[in-house]
Formats: sequence, C-alpha cells, structure tokens
Amino acid sequence: MAGASDAKIEAIWDFRTSPHFSAAEKAALEIAEGMTVTPADVSEEMFETARKHFSEAEMVELVGTVAMENYRARFNIAFGIESEHTCEIRGITPPKARPAK
Repeated sequence: MAGASDAKIEAIWDFRTSPHFSAAEKAALEIAEGMTVTPADVSEEMFETARKHFSEAEMVELVGTVAMENYRARFNIAFGIESEHTCEIRGITPPKARPAK
C-alpha cells in the first residue's frame, strides 16, 4: 500500500511504452518478465540494458528477488494459497494474466 501508484499497477502490461515507468524500472521489469515465463528467457541484451541502471550488487538483488517471488508464486499455486487482494482493498481491479504469446 506504500508502493506503486494505482496508475502504475494499471499500466503494468504496457510498461515498455507507459510514461509511468522510468527507464530503470522498464529494464527491471523486462528482466522480471523474462525470468517469469516458462521457459525463462533472459537475453544478454536485457542484462546489458539493466546494467546501465543498476550496480552489480543491485543486479544480484533484482534477480534474486524475482527468483524468490517466482518461487513463492509457484509454491502458493501448488498449495492453493490465494492472494491477500491488495488491489481490491485499494479499490482497483487487479491486472489480469497476460494472454500467452
């Protein structure tokens, strides 16, 4: 509730073209998206773009955090653990899953 604005949450699927995200945020989201698809698809180009914005320590933290969130999401799915409905509490409709490409 102290994080991203409602506008950012609503624009997440269009992060590449949305004015709500900085170049650094776009690079981080591209890494996160690449790590989240199955099979994972993170190119050297994605890493080079992200490295323009983040130190080596920050890159390790970014990739580690994305990996942990993917782990938790898959764990929760396996055990049927539902979200805490943070979006709904804020009065916004959560973004639906992006259709498969």
